[in-house]
Amino acid sequence: MVIVEGVPAYLYLDEEYIAHHLGRRQRGYGRGGRQQIERDHAHIQTGVRHGYTLGSPIGMLIENRDWVNWQEGRNQRVTRIRPGHADLPGAMKYGFHDVRNSLERASARETAARVAAGAVAMKLLEEFGIKLHSHVLSIGRSDVADQMMAEVDAAREAGDTVGGVVEVIAEGVPIGLGSHVHWDRKIDAKISQALMSINAVKAVSIGEGWDLLDRWGSEFQDVIEPVTDPDRPWQRKTNRAGGTEGGMTSGTPLVARFVIKPIATLHNPLPSVDLDTGEPVQAHFERSDVCQAPPAGVIGEAMMALVLADAFMEKFGGDSIPETKRNFEGYQATVGPRLRYS
Repeated sequence: MVIVEGVPAYLYLDEEYIAHHLGRRQRGYGRGGRQQIERDHAHIQTGVRHGYTLGSPIGMLIENRDWVNWQEGRNQRVTRIRPGHADLPGAMKYGFHDVRNSLERASARETAARVAAGAVAMKLLEEFGIKLHSHVLSIGRSDVADQMMAEVDAAREAGDTVGGVVEVIAEGVPIGLGSHVHWDRKIDAKISQALMSINAVKAVSIGEGWDLLDRWGSEFQDVIEPVTDPDRPWQRKTNRAGGTEGGMTSGTPLVARFVIKPIATLHNPLPSVDLDTGEPVQAHFERSDVCQAPPAGVIGEAMMALVLADAFMEKFGGDSIPETKRNFEGYQATVGPRLRYS
């Protein structure tokens, strides 16, 4: 069950829009056999009537169609620990004698719920001209499409897995979302936390953050151009900072990159130990993907959308879309050189 709160009334929302994004999550080169079984669909249960949100919590139900295939096997204990997964820390933290209690909840299967919730957030942002998209920058050692696919093929042939780098971009974001006053409301900090929460993500960069170590300040800052068009103030020559300054959006496209590590479940398992005895064994294997970088982009979009929608509603408020639009348009009319409003 997925529950989304804080969405104003009168936002048009249907299951087909959400299904589109759920379908995108299930595609991508390097996916495993499970995606042939699952056909995710979010059934809207509450919060929407006649196609429009009511302002109350939106409840969506996503069925796990693979569950029936696992009922018998899932009653068997798993004690062979996988390096790189939640198996060992989860078992120690909660006192489990069966690794399955950890591995099932830590599975990336839960990201279906994130994408469904993120689709609602995207629909809200689109009402105000904000759109998100993503792409894979590299897989393994390769950054060209054909070579990336070959990298996945080579990992699959070896019974191994491979990671990658993904970029998520939000365009049309207004200036001023976030805060320079509160450390926990800085927009880049919230986006980083959201992206780091995605399964297997190990590093996040806002804009060109990974590349700035060898640059001087004059080479990195995004110079502000003179205002020649009052309807398009505060344009920048570059966007190296990725659309944030001082913990707030700067009005340029919001850009975040993240690294997703190679998946911990290998068809050719790594050496490990048994939870019961501590003796050497081969790590546990279950049906798995070879590379999760392509679907991770869709999940990254969802997480960024949730953060932006939350910051947007905190800034502009409103119990209905018309009210929020009035607030937004009133603010946008004041964004420009101060002498215009003195």
